[in-house]
Amino acid sequence: MGIVRVVHATLSNTIWLFFLALGLWGLFNAVRKRGVDGSYLGAMVIGEVLFAVQAVLGVVLWAGGFLPGLGRPTMHILYGAFALVFMPFVYFVWLKGDDSVQSQWVLGFTTLFLFGVALRAVSVAA
Repeated sequence: MGIVRVVHATLSNTIWLFFLALGLWGLFNAVRKRGVDGSYLGAMVIGEVLFAVQAVLGVVLWAGGFLPGLGRPTMHILYGAFALVFMPFVYFVWLKGDDSVQSQWVLGFTTLFLFGVALRAVSVAA
């Protein structure tokens, strides 16, 4: 179980760095008046997969009894669940798959917001 904890902790750093880069890339594209393209959507899917893998590792840790070691376990789980559903919600429900420049602005700020959510999830776990 020790290796799962290390991978979970290391992956959390990867996630917040990834979403920081993704958010800055999205805003850079929006400033250049470029709409959402396949490369950006692919990177968003990779980010969602990272969150999903992180959630699976978290469930494994929870099943192994490591949840009480967290500072605020309920908030940590809430941030993780929110991170899993927020980006698909924004893209499919709010933007309805639009790929305009305005959508690029929204997705750039969405990914930066998820960067903050990932950082907050790390901080409440300590």
